[in-house]
Amino acid sequence: MLISRENSLLLVVDIQEKLAPAIHQNEIVTANSVRLLRAAGQLAVPTFVSEQYVRGLGPSLPAIREAAGEARFFEKTCFSCAAEPGILDLLRATRRRQIILTGTETHVCVLQTACGLLEADFQVFLVADASSSRTPASKETAIARLRALGVQVVTTEMVLFEWLRQAATDEFRAMLPLIK
Repeated sequence: MLISRENSLLLVVDIQEKLAPAIHQNEIVTANSVRLLRAAGQLAVPTFVSEQYVRGLGPSLPAIREAAGEARFFEKTCFSCAAEPGILDLLRATRRRQIILTGTETHVCVLQTACGLLEADFQVFLVADASSSRTPASKETAIARLRALGVQVVTTEMVLFEWLRQAATDEFRAMLPLIK
């Protein structure tokens, strides 16, 4: 099954100031999440950004905040976004069933969010090159577990090209800076 921009939303999990420096390949995770945020903004894909316990971990990185545009930010204390009161209702209100998931940490908040979304009957697409943990082993183990649970593992470019579906359009030309 391909990702449909008309049926998907983007959820960026906990890419925050005090946690980011400890994340393996943080710069890549941040850059790819920024690419997805910008693309979602250009293509009218609803976007949500979670922030885990802001008082302790700080807000989202400035690059995330800047790229987020009209995204809906929400603070959480549950590890899973799906367990945070009201969030599933917020996501359901979009009437979109595919969730493109990025963020940190893959083996904690991202994994628990994905599991909760699956239980709520969403189709979950984990963007592997836009998510990570403090250690590569934790990320790899989380991805293997999520794949076994039915999460589709994708890359940033897979999402961008599936949202676009074709070249030689104004939308494709507008997205070229995010692809190159």
